[in-house]
Formats: sequence, structure tokens, C-alpha cells
Amino acid sequence: QVHVVESGGGLVQPGGSLRLSCAASGFTFVSYAMSWYRQPPGKERELVASINNGFSTNYVDSVKGRFTISRDNGKRTVYLQMNSLKSEDTAVYYCYAEWGGLRFWGQGTQVTVSS
Repeated sequence: QVHVVESGGGLVQPGGSLRLSCAASGFTFVSYAMSWYRQPPGKERELVASINNGFSTNYVDSVKGRFTISRDNGKRTVYLQMNSLKSEDTAVYYCYAEWGGLRFWGQGTQVTVSS
């Protein structure tokens, strides 16, 4: 049974930080590329960051220098460290796993950046 579960979301002030975690089970985690997507209120879901099975990373321009994606294959967990948060970072953040034709989504965790 496949499980992809996000945690770590919450309410933070502008300029603050959050660390999201995505715990995965039920598949060969080390083989998968892992990504974080987000969907702000009233907008479409977008890719925020990704890390492949060789630890190569990519980021959307709006988060470069502020967000860091990482993975711990031993813990079967991917992280998104978010610093210098802005109001426009407010969204539901989703964890996504992909290997070939196999794709798995988490249920999402809410991040709200507000004073």
C-alpha cells in the first residue's frame, strides 16, 4: 500500500520559515524523483521544486534562494525548507513521487503566510 504524507504546514509571519516533510512508504523510494507542488487560493497548481534520484534539484524562479529541497533515502522522506516566506507563498503544498509511469500524490498541507 502506497502512502505519501505531508506534514509541517501552518501559519507563519512574513519573513519566517517552515520545513515541510513528506514521508513515503509502499514503493522503492530511492528510485523516485520527488517534487513539491503548490496551489494558491484561486490559482492552478504549480511545480515548486524537484529532486531526482541522483540528488539533482530544480526550483521555480520565485523560490530560488529561499527554498531548499532535500531527501533522505534512509528515512524515505523528502523535505522542503522554506525561508524568507512571503504572502504569495500561501498555498496548499503537495508532495509528488514519480518513477516512469508510476505517480503518487500526497493529500497536501496548508501553508499560510500572514501577519
